[in-house]
Amino acid sequence: MTEPVIATYGHGTENDFLLIYDPENSFTITEPQIAAICNRESGIGADGLIRITKNSDKWFMDYRNADGSLAEMCGNGIRVMAKYLVTRELQPEGIFAIDTRAGIKHLRVPRDGDISVNMGQVSDEMEEVEATNNGQTWSGLNINVGNPHAVVFVDSLDDVGSLESAPVVSPASSYLDGVNVEFVEIMPNFEAKMRVHERGSGETRSCGTGTCAVALAATLKTNGKLPSRWTIYPPGGRLIVDIDGHSNATLIGPAVILADYDISQYLA
Repeated sequence: MTEPVIATYGHGTENDFLLIYDPENSFTITEPQIAAICNRESGIGADGLIRITKNSDKWFMDYRNADGSLAEMCGNGIRVMAKYLVTRELQPEGIFAIDTRAGIKHLRVPRDGDISVNMGQVSDEMEEVEATNNGQTWSGLNINVGNPHAVVFVDSLDDVGSLESAPVVSPASSYLDGVNVEFVEIMPNFEAKMRVHERGSGETRSCGTGTCAVALAATLKTNGKLPSRWTIYPPGGRLIVDIDGHSNATLIGPAVILADYDISQYLA
């Protein structure tokens, strides 16, 4: 009989993940296996998979997109991982660090309520980009949050149409490893609505790094002045982004741990 392999399901503003606890860094999983597990039709279904391990005694987030490909960082995923560590009593609540492929991130994690994560510097690559979807083209900015983003501005999110397929972004040479594309409708009082197509996952209900990219791009689009605080509404809920005078972003939002699943059938 196959030994059970447990993955825990959780989400941050409905951006959902499966987490595998592997502190000894001994568990291996392939891209096809991750894609099978994350498949919403035939698997458990998730936007990505997080292997919780350690790197030089620090917690490390090994994040994979739904297709199994590696990703540098995930702002919603790291909050869900932090929530897992605290609720499973593997880490005391309070301030602690999690290492990622985009560097070490520090989080403030209460037992209940919103989790804050210092996302580091968000940078404007000083390049105008365009995204084409469903026959329409919009202009925007190339923003780096440790992973690449094309943030484009629309009059109404209703104009975007289906995001089942990846939008065409130009110049393509700026995104050789693919890009996350955010469509943004700016509202009054430093609020914005967004939709996102994430590379390797398709349209998701939210994107943590994407909201940070949106906050900087929206600041540059409107008044250009830092520091700023934006309340961003992806389809899955509400996130707050504070950007200080040095373009360092803090992402604030909820995280939920829901259930455990045996994924051994997908690993055969």
